Amino acid sequence: MDPARRTPVNQSSAAITEVVLLGFSSFGQLQLPLFLLFLMMYMLTMLGNALVIFMIRLDRRLHTPMYYFLSHLSLLELLVTTTVTPTMLLLLLSQRKTISFLACALQGYVYFLAGSAEVLLLASMSVDRYVAICNPLRYTAIMSGQVCLSLVLSCWMSSFIFISTSMVLKARLPFCGPNAIDHFFCDSAPLLELICADTSLLWALDLAISSFLLLSSVSVTTVSYLCIVATVMRMPSAQGRQKAFTTCTSHIMVASLYYGSSIFIYVKPADNSSAGFNKAATVLNTVVTPLLNPIIYSFRNKAVKEVLRDGMGRMGAALPKSA
Repeated sequence: MDPARRTPVNQSSAAITEVVLLGFSSFGQLQLPLFLLFLMMYMLTMLGNALVIFMIRLDRRLHTPMYYFLSHLSLLELLVTTTVTPTMLLLLLSQRKTISFLACALQGYVYFLAGSAEVLLLASMSVDRYVAICNPLRYTAIMSGQVCLSLVLSCWMSSFIFISTSMVLKARLPFCGPNAIDHFFCDSAPLLELICADTSLLWALDLAISSFLLLSSVSVTTVSYLCIVATVMRMPSAQGRQKAFTTCTSHIMVASLYYGSSIFIYVKPADNSSAGFNKAATVLNTVVTPLLNPIIYSFRNKAVKEVLRDGMGRMGAALPKSA
């Protein structure tokens, strides 16, 4: 439905107290296999990202700006997937696929808060790689601990301002149904359909916020890597060029996955016909990408593998030897 042409309904209708999530209702007997698949992926995601945070915090070899940002990226991935996946798992098992309206609104708020901060953090990480490769002699001075902390805090604060503004405006309007949405979590667009008033301005605001956050982050990342490529191509050593590209490949892969799926979902006008594709892209953002992040970005990294190998060696040495 075109939100600009939506007809306001009687605002004296009873307010919504719960929301029906229809995301996987049509899957029938496939819901149990999906539950087992998503449960396994969720457990591996929690284990992998928690392990990354644990290693970076405890081993001084990883106390560098790149790994500092990576630990916060893993934290955001944990927050994003934990906001959505447990509810999704319960809905796959339950016959009554409902969630309270308050829990629904809170889920949507936390998801967008963490997701927006992650988009901005990926841009900050590209700037870190730019400084490391294009200005290596001043890298330590430029990317100081204070600068890194300021960048992370600015990601959180910017996300909080944008998402809270949208949420406060939505909270002032009446939600009176119908209370069923065709999704497996409380996304912004389906929630707007529950408002019994003209929502055209809110649709425009959400589109503007999503476009600004995503496109500005993509622009920063793209410019950073264009400068990196130009610098690397001027390196006389083929080994040096390979090493420089290797340090950037993981970030490009993670950023491309997240940016691509997010732009597909949120930087476009409302279109009910693409609900199925939106759900698939959201699964990519909330289940697949958080799982791949520690694999792509961390466990392929030489320094991380050394720390992990040393840690496992110490654990093995600490175990009591059998007689």
